[in-house]
Formats: sequence, structure tokens, C-alpha cells
Amino acid sequence: MRVDKYLWCVRYYKTRNMVTEACKKNHITVNGQVAKASKEVFATDKITFRKDQITHIITVLDVPANRVGAKLVDVYRKDETPAESFAHLELLKLSKEHYRKTGTGRPTKKDRRDLDDIEFNTDEDEVE
Repeated sequence: MRVDKYLWCVRYYKTRNMVTEACKKNHITVNGQVAKASKEVFATDKITFRKDQITHIITVLDVPANRVGAKLVDVYRKDETPAESFAHLELLKLSKEHYRKTGTGRPTKKDRRDLDDIEFNTDEDEVE
């Protein structure tokens, strides 16, 4: 089965076109080699790809005939992505919300001035 169809079948990407674009950007490797969308995938192959700031590592256990339900995905792949990757992504989300809550809009003039003061103060500290 083609790598684009496989990643679509095991529900890592919503469409095959998205997988093809990732292949064109060299985000997908099979057994350590950059893969085109038409690369054939077999059992025991190791697929590494970058999606949503996480480098996913999966091992192909079996090749499905067509797109499978979310509950059956684990039959066809073994996820070896380190847990630290997901923790790092969660930390990034929390750090973004710390400064400004989601949905509060653009920074105000006061926010911009505060940011300028912070940048200005750090420049003075480096000079001394």
C-alpha cells in the first residue's frame, strides 16, 4: 500500500492530499529515507513524520484494506512517539495562554508599551 494511503487509512491525516503535501515537504520518512507519496509500505516498516509540532514515530503492523474506524487503528500500527513530545506540545499551549487568554483579541496599546519596556530593559542590562 502507498504511504499516503496508509497514513490516511490509519487516520493520521484527514485527506490523502494532505499526506501528499507533507511528502512533498519531506516531512515523511520510511525506514529513515525521505518518502514520496507513492512509496510502498509493508509490515514492520518504521514511518516517521512531523505533524502539529510533534515528530510521530509509528511501526506498521499490518496493512488495512481501506480506511479503518478509530477503534481499530491500533491493530494496524504501533505508536512509538515519546510521551515527552506530547508534554512539550501541552506546555507550548499553556505558555501561550499565560500571557493572553484565547479569544481576547489583539494586544492593546498598553500591552505593546509593556512589551517595549521589557525589550528596552533587557537591552540596558546587556550593556552593563
